[in-house]
Amino acid sequence: MDRRPTPAPDGTGHAPTPPLLPGGYDPADYAGTVARGAEAAGVSPVLLMTVLHNEAYKPHHPLLERLWQWWKPGASFGVANMHRAAFESVRRGYGLSGRWQDLRDDPAFAVRVAALHLRDLDRALPSRHVSRYTRDELLALGYNAGERNMRAFARGVPPGPMARSYLRRYRERHGRAADALAQGGRPRGTDAAAG
Repeated sequence: MDRRPTPAPDGTGHAPTPPLLPGGYDPADYAGTVARGAEAAGVSPVLLMTVLHNEAYKPHHPLLERLWQWWKPGASFGVANMHRAAFESVRRGYGLSGRWQDLRDDPAFAVRVAALHLRDLDRALPSRHVSRYTRDELLALGYNAGERNMRAFARGVPPGPMARSYLRRYRERHGRAADALAQGGRPRGTDAAAG
């Protein structure tokens, strides 16, 4: 499987580059890209969009991510904030030709890889689990804490403070993510009947 850009509504095949100014980034801008990436990977678009909302805590502009990597080598990249080990697993598993650094420069590719990673986590999660968490909550925890921890949480092992914080934010942002997908990434205040 090669690395072809996910088609965007404007026909260019690319998702927009996040803004340079902190606070200007909104995962809802990627609603179309998320919907297509989730459908192609067979995962919930709301799960994927909520993960993007959870990972939006830092600016994701390529220039800022290059500076961040200079200061902190091995930092995660892209609008989905993916670590190199997770990316390499997806790249090998799906035969992607893209590089880890491409996550910071190509938001559509970053979303696609995140969707495939969630697909892999879903395949690794037992169909039955004793945990009090929903399947999507476990997958979000897996995205944050890794597959091994996700499987432990599914067996009933309680998550640590960082994972609990991630899950709390996931639950808080779930509705906002669903709304962003329902609106199709339209700017806030846009009438659905217009255009």
